[in-house]
Amino acid sequence: MKLAKIPRLLKAANKYRAQHGVIPMCRQAVRTMRRKAMGKAEIIRQYAFVLETPVGKPFQEGDAAPNTVNWFIPAVGRGSGGHLNIFRFVRYLEQLGFECRIIITDAPGQDPALVEREIAAWFFPLAARVYIGTDQAPPAHISLATAWHTAYDVRNFQATRHKCYFVQDFEPWFFPSGSASTFAEETYRFGFTGITAGSWLADTLRRDYGMPTHAIGFSYDRDLYKPLPRRNPAQKRVFFYARPNTPRRSFELGILVLSEVVRQLPGTHIVLAGADLTEFEIPFSYENPGIVDIADLPDLYCQCDVALVLSFSNLSLLPLELMACGVPVVSNRAPYTEWLLTDDNARLERPTVPALTDAICDLLRSPEEADRLRAGGFATSAATDWAEEGRRLGAILSGLAGTTPVPAQSRIES
Repeated sequence: MKLAKIPRLLKAANKYRAQHGVIPMCRQAVRTMRRKAMGKAEIIRQYAFVLETPVGKPFQEGDAAPNTVNWFIPAVGRGSGGHLNIFRFVRYLEQLGFECRIIITDAPGQDPALVEREIAAWFFPLAARVYIGTDQAPPAHISLATAWHTAYDVRNFQATRHKCYFVQDFEPWFFPSGSASTFAEETYRFGFTGITAGSWLADTLRRDYGMPTHAIGFSYDRDLYKPLPRRNPAQKRVFFYARPNTPRRSFELGILVLSEVVRQLPGTHIVLAGADLTEFEIPFSYENPGIVDIADLPDLYCQCDVALVLSFSNLSLLPLELMACGVPVVSNRAPYTEWLLTDDNARLERPTVPALTDAICDLLRSPEEADRLRAGGFATSAATDWAEEGRRLGAILSGLAGTTPVPAQSRIES
C-alpha cells in the first residue's frame, strides 16, 4: 500500500465508524478482506438460479406415482427450526403413505448418504432419500419449494405435475429493499399453490399476489414443553429471545426495553438466549446461555416469570412453546403476530420502549394478571396438534394429486 493512501483510508474508516459504529465497521472490513481473498464477485454465476433455465423433461402422466413428493430445501443446518418443521411434515406425510424425497439445491459436492445420516442424527430418521442438485431430482407428482431461492429451482424443474410453496415467513422482509428482496417477492407470483404457516401469510399471499393458499398451523412437542418446578420462585426473571443477527426479532428494541425494566425494578434477572452476545455492551447484568439445546429449553423457560418475544415478520414456534411451559408472553401488536397471539393469551403492545416496559413490569407486579395470561396460554397451546396439521397437509396434497387421503387417523403418530 502506498503511504499517500493512508490518510484517505483513515478518513474513510472514521466516516464509516461515525455513521455505522465500531462493530459494523469491523464487519465491513472483514467482508472487504474476504472479497479480496476470493477475488471479484461473479454476479452472473451467483444469481444464475433466478434465470429461467428448464431442468429435466416435461412431466407426463405415469412418470411418477400420485403419492410422490419432492421437497426442495436449503442446505441442512444443525438446530435449524425451519428444517425441523419441514422434516416433521415429511415424517407425517410418510406415515400417511406418501413417498417423499429431499432435494438440496445449494450444496454441490455433498454426499447424499452423509446428509441422510445428519438428518437422522440432528433431527430424526426419515425414509426420504436425499438428492443433491435439481438436475438429480427424480420425477414427482408434487414438488414443494421451501425457501425463496428454492422456488426458482422448482420453477425450473419440469418433471413434476404440481408445484407448491411451503411458506414459513415473508422472506422479502429478510433483506433491504433491492435485488434480493425483489427476487424473493417475485416467487409469490410463480403461480404455485401456497401452504403457509398460519393465516396471516395465507391472507397476505392471496390478497397481494393472487396465490392460491392453504393455511396450516404449528404446535409444540408435548413430551418436552410443559411446566417444571421453579428452583428460586422469589427471584423475578425475564426471558428474551435475543437474536442480533436476525433483524426481524428486534434485538435492539428488546435491550432498550429490558434496560428500562431493570431500572424500574432493580434486582430483576434477565436471561438472553439465542446467540452469543459477548461482542455487545449491555448495560445490565444478564445470563447468556447462547444457543440452547432443545432438550434444555423447557427448564430455561420455566425458571422465568415473563418472556419478551418480538417479531416483525411471521411468528416462530417460540410463543407456543413458552405458553405450554406456563410462561406469560409479551410481544408487539401486529397482523403477523395477532393471527396466534391475542389479548387472552399474551400481552400485546405497540413496539415502543415505554409500552413494552410497562407490560413486563405489570406482569412482574401483578400475579393475578400473569395467572390470567398463563391460563390463556395453556388453552391456546393445548388446542394445537402437530398430528392434526400433518393430516391437514396430507389432505391438501392428496386433493392436488387427485387421490383419496388416508382415512385412518391411527396411521399418523404425534
